[in-house]
Amino acid sequence: MRLLLAEDDEILSDGISKALKQSGYVVDHVASGADADHALETGRFDLLILDLGLPQLDGLEVLKRLRARKQLMPVLILTARDRLEDRVTGLDYGADDYLTKPFDLPELEARVRAMLRRGQTQSVEVEYGPLRFDTVSRKVTADGELIELSAKELALMEVFILKGGNVISKEQLIEHTYRWDEEVSHNAIEVTIHRLRKKIEPHKVNIRSIRGLGYFLEEEQ
Repeated sequence: MRLLLAEDDEILSDGISKALKQSGYVVDHVASGADADHALETGRFDLLILDLGLPQLDGLEVLKRLRARKQLMPVLILTARDRLEDRVTGLDYGADDYLTKPFDLPELEARVRAMLRRGQTQSVEVEYGPLRFDTVSRKVTADGELIELSAKELALMEVFILKGGNVISKEQLIEHTYRWDEEVSHNAIEVTIHRLRKKIEPHKVNIRSIRGLGYFLEEEQ
């Protein structure tokens, strides 16, 4: 899952980004309303975490423009504005949830998980062969055994399982697993796939490649 965090407080945004990345999310960060509006207009995200007090362009205006473009991604508002009128305005503009500062990171993560679940057609636990991906705990198991995955491996595994055996291009995998500011070497995806493949092969599932097209999960018979 790819998230956009629009927050101008450097310390807060750093803490949020680190917490969500540890859970396997890909988090892109912008510090102004203008940059948030541009990113939302040109990029693809599964969820927006939006501070209202952004420079250059107010968060409510960012939200208003987002909904005017008929973009339906869930939006979680973060703000120090705790008046009832502010909360009502944010929800009326199209926000899905509202969290006032200060807040605890575990609560933020729980709200993100809940909002992403509501936006999915899949069940909370997604299956492919013996693999099980729990979208709440963000853990992958096989035959009842927990598979220990790094954040990058988890992000890849999530894409593969949600695609249900369909071919996924290298470009799509990069989009789902790397931030804008990350250097992506030529073989970065191959290295991560190789590590992930070694962890799931004992459970009779493999990651196959089709030259020039991409990769897909395949259950071994």
